[in-house]
Amino acid sequence: QVQLVESGGGLVQPGGSLRLSCAASGSIARINTMGWYRQAPGKERELVASFPSGGRTKYADSVKGRFTISRDNAKNMVYLQMNSLKPEDTAVYYCNAQGVVSSETYTYYGMDYWGEGTLVTVSS
Repeated sequence: QVQLVESGGGLVQPGGSLRLSCAASGSIARINTMGWYRQAPGKERELVASFPSGGRTKYADSVKGRFTISRDNAKNMVYLQMNSLKPEDTAVYYCNAQGVVSSETYTYYGMDYWGEGTLVTVSS
């Protein structure tokens, strides 16, 4: 069982910055991909950024140059630094982990794991 807990959301003015954090806990030996998704009111959930283990980061076009994803494999954490925030960035941000190897059995679980989300509101 893998649990993901996000933190760092809140209210920020346009042009401001926020840093989201996500901690993965459970019997984890390795996580293939960690990332962030978001869902704005009335819209579908969309990928914001992803960080494959040993691979290249990927960003949505709408956040390139403003957001930076990073991860700490030793701590099973992923971060999202969000700069130059815009009102259209307002959404619930979800942490995602895909492809987890159990530290107990070394079984590979290819499913997606999700956090409960943290609300980011960009408004003056």
